[in-house]
Amino acid sequence: MRPTEEQNELRDAVRASLARHEGAAAWLPLTGQIGVAGLSVPEEYGGAGCGAREVHVVMEELGRNLSPVPYLGSVVLTVQALLASGDAEACARLLPGLAEGRTVGALAWAERGSWNPAAVRAEAARGAGGAWRLTGAKEFVLHGTEADVLLVAARTAVGVSLFQVPVDDAGLRREAAVTMDRTRAQARIVLDGAEGRLIGAEGDGGRILGRVLDLACTALAAEQTGAAERCLELTVAYARERVQFGRPIGSFQALKHRLADAYVLVEAARSAALRAAFAADAGSSELTRCAAVAKSACSEAFSAVAGETIQLHGGIGITWEHDAHRYFKRAHGSAQLFGSPSWHRGRLAEELGLTAT
Repeated sequence: MRPTEEQNELRDAVRASLARHEGAAAWLPLTGQIGVAGLSVPEEYGGAGCGAREVHVVMEELGRNLSPVPYLGSVVLTVQALLASGDAEACARLLPGLAEGRTVGALAWAERGSWNPAAVRAEAARGAGGAWRLTGAKEFVLHGTEADVLLVAARTAVGVSLFQVPVDDAGLRREAAVTMDRTRAQARIVLDGAEGRLIGAEGDGGRILGRVLDLACTALAAEQTGAAERCLELTVAYARERVQFGRPIGSFQALKHRLADAYVLVEAARSAALRAAFAADAGSSELTRCAAVAKSACSEAFSAVAGETIQLHGGIGITWEHDAHRYFKRAHGSAQLFGSPSWHRGRLAEELGLTAT
């Protein structure tokens, strides 16, 4: 599972760009100079035609930096939903802008705290003029207030379907959500007769969202791994420089054990995330179980390592001046994004046929 030379060069370029450009300002150089927004977009739509392993590289670096750029919501969720839909017209119309980073996409999907495609209750029905009209509310929409392209999952008489809703529609209301993790912009989307344009086949939304869920968990696992690795680096550096009783605290046996345990968690998380990325690129039938394992394992590893970062930094670890609290908040927020670890373990059990009948 070693990275290729090209993947290492991509990692170096993304890390250097993030070091030079802080916060949301990194989006333009990342997309314009490095082309990260088009990595997973096929060449026919203006992308590079790469796969999940290249996305993994980018997500790891974004996680290390806690970058607020809309990569996950736009490049992973929206792009992959369009590709999974098989709608050639929609792909030709929307993917070039998304691939260049000129437009930002959002996928409005979760409802009532659930990411299960079967839980979608927003409704879509034909209006008097034959146009689709959507009604309902969506939660946890990544970068939903700033998106130029908005895809919404809603249920028709046939089943869950995917629609594009104009962001300036009079029946659409976008509300910024107040989140614990301020580095991950989220929104609540309210639909009150908003006009929708069907993407793909009616009733095919469950399959599309299932595919997107697997790829979203795979990408998020990479981000969690990168963030956990950075937490460990910060903690090891602090343990070397912080002196108590005339010795660096990292020389104490109890701290060595805790840092070693954290290292094992990070490396195990990296293996799980990479396994899911390889399964995605190979078109493996095991992608769902690999993605469920990665989401569960990486969520819990990041939460544990971020907690140790707080603990081992002592008093400074709980101050606003130190980044430890930012990683801690991201860890707990990302653990619930796309479903909790326990929910994904349930998915895994179902995949393996271990659920009770």
